[in-house]
Amino acid sequence: MKREPTTPAGTAGSASALIDGRIAELGDWRGELLATLRALIHAALPGVTEEWKWSNPVWSQDGIVCTGESYKKVVKLTFPHGASLPDPAGLFNSSLDGNVRRAIDFAEVAELDRKALTALFKAAADFNRSATQRKR
Repeated sequence: MKREPTTPAGTAGSASALIDGRIAELGDWRGELLATLRALIHAALPGVTEEWKWSNPVWSQDGIVCTGESYKKVVKLTFPHGASLPDPAGLFNSSLDGNVRRAIDFAEVAELDRKALTALFKAAADFNRSATQRKR
C-alpha cells in the first residue's frame, strides 16, 4: 500500500507539496519521469490545478485532465475521458477495453513524444471545458 507523502513537519500539506513528496519518495527514474510529466502538463495548461486524490497526483482544468500513478515498472497517466480524445500518435497503451477512460503506461526506457503529450493534455482540458459548458 502506498504511503501518503507528507510535508517535512510530518503533516499532510497542499496538493503540490504532496506531489513534491511523492516525486522525492520515489527517488528513482519514476520520480524523475513523474516530475517531467508534471512539467509538461503545466507547460501545456498554464493555470492547471494540482490536486491529491486517491493517494495520487491529479491535474484538473474544468474537470480532471489526468492522474499520475506510480508502480514498480511503470508510471501511468490515466485520462478519465480518454476514449473521447483524439490520439493520432497512438499514445494510449493501457485501459483500452473500456468505453470511457484510457491510460498511458511509461516504462523506464520510454521515449516521450512531448508534442503529442501536449496535444493530449490540451484535448483533455478542451473536452472538460466543452462538457462544463454543456451542463450550463
